[in-house]
Amino acid sequence: MQTIVQEKLDQAVQLLNEQNVDAWITFVRETSQTHDPALDVIVGFGVTWVSAFIITKGGEKIALVGRYDADNITKLGAYTKVLGYDQSIRELLTSEIKRLDPHTIALNYSLSDVSSDGLTHGMFLKLSELLGPPFVDRFVSAEGIARRLRERKSPAEVAKIKETILITEAVYKELFGLPLRGMTERQVWQRAGEIVASYDAEFGWERVNCPIVNAGPDSSIGHGIPDDIAIEPGMIVHFDMGLRNGDYTSDLQRDAYVLREGESEPPAEVQRAWHACRAALEAGRSVLRAGVSCWTVDKAAREALEDFGYPEFMHAFGHHVGRKVHDGGSVLGPHWEKYGDLPDQLVEPNSVFAIELGVMVEGVGYIGVEENVLVTASGAEYLSEPQRELIVI
Repeated sequence: MQTIVQEKLDQAVQLLNEQNVDAWITFVRETSQTHDPALDVIVGFGVTWVSAFIITKGGEKIALVGRYDADNITKLGAYTKVLGYDQSIRELLTSEIKRLDPHTIALNYSLSDVSSDGLTHGMFLKLSELLGPPFVDRFVSAEGIARRLRERKSPAEVAKIKETILITEAVYKELFGLPLRGMTERQVWQRAGEIVASYDAEFGWERVNCPIVNAGPDSSIGHGIPDDIAIEPGMIVHFDMGLRNGDYTSDLQRDAYVLREGESEPPAEVQRAWHACRAALEAGRSVLRAGVSCWTVDKAAREALEDFGYPEFMHAFGHHVGRKVHDGGSVLGPHWEKYGDLPDQLVEPNSVFAIELGVMVEGVGYIGVEENVLVTASGAEYLSEPQRELIVI
C-alpha cells in the first residue's frame, strides 16, 4: 500500500513537470530547532544533520542525509536513492548536482507563503557556497511546487482530515452536554482538555488558547486566552477549536445562546446575526471551486455579510487545513498587504479549506461560523457536519 509520503513525492514530480523545473531541493539542518514545512509532506519527520532532499522532473527522489538518519529515510520506501555521510554533505551534494546538471533549481523561499519559505538565510548562503557557479545562478523559488503540493490533498490525506473532523465534532457534542451555565471560560477550557485526551487526540494549536472559549460581549474575541468570565443567561457562547489526530488536523467553530428566564428562543437580533453569518458562509462556499481566483470567494462572502448591514470581518474568509490547522498556501482573502499575492492564486483541486466569518452582537457576544470543506471541480463539499442552527442552552 502506497504511503502518503510516496503519494506526495509522486505529486511533486508531476508538479515539477507542470512548472517546467528540473530539480527541487529542500535543504535543512537540525529540524527540531528550525523546521521546513516541506518536510511534513516529503518526509513526515525530522532530521538532525545537514540534509538535502532532491526531487527531479525525471522522477528521481534523492535523500542525502547524515548516517544516523539514513535508515529512517530508507524505511519510507519513497526515495529512489538514499545516501548517508559522516563528516560533510559537500561531496555527496556536489556530485549529485553535477550529475543531474539541472538548468533550474527550486528552493524553499517565498515572499508570501509561509509553507514555501522554510529555507533559512544561513542555509541559503551555505548551499550557495557548496554548489557555487554555475548552479547558484539557476536558483528559483519553489513556491509554485511546495505550495501546490501542500494544497492538493491526496485521497489518503482527505480521509485523515475527515477522521479528525469526526473526533472534533464528538468533542463538541460532549462540551455542549456539560452544565455550561455558571462555568467559567477557563473551566470549560480545562474540561475540553480532559475530553480531547479521552479520544487520544491533541489540540491543533497552542493549548493556552485551544479551544478558544468566548462567553458574552466582554470576552477576548479572536485568538484570546480563556478567562474567568462566567457563562450566564443572555450570553452567546462561542467556541473555536482545532484538533490533531495523527498527522492531520481540523478547525471548527460552534455557537450557542443561553436563554434568559422567560425566553424560549434567542432574541431577534441574535437570530438575525446568526442567519446572516450562515448566509454569508454559503455565499462564499457557492463560489468556491477549483480554478477560481481566491479573492473572488472572499469577496462573495464579505459582500453578502455587508448586505445584511454588518461590518466586514477583518481576516481572510478561508485558509487551508491539513498537516497544520493553518496549513499555509493560498488564502481566500482580500487584497490586503499582509496576504501578499496569495489571494491572486487559483484554487487548487482537492484542497481542504476552513471557511469562516463572524459578527459581534452588541451586549450579547460573538457569533463565529467555521466549517471545513473539500474543493472539487464542481464546488466545495462539506467535510464537517455544518451547524445550521444556534444551539440553545
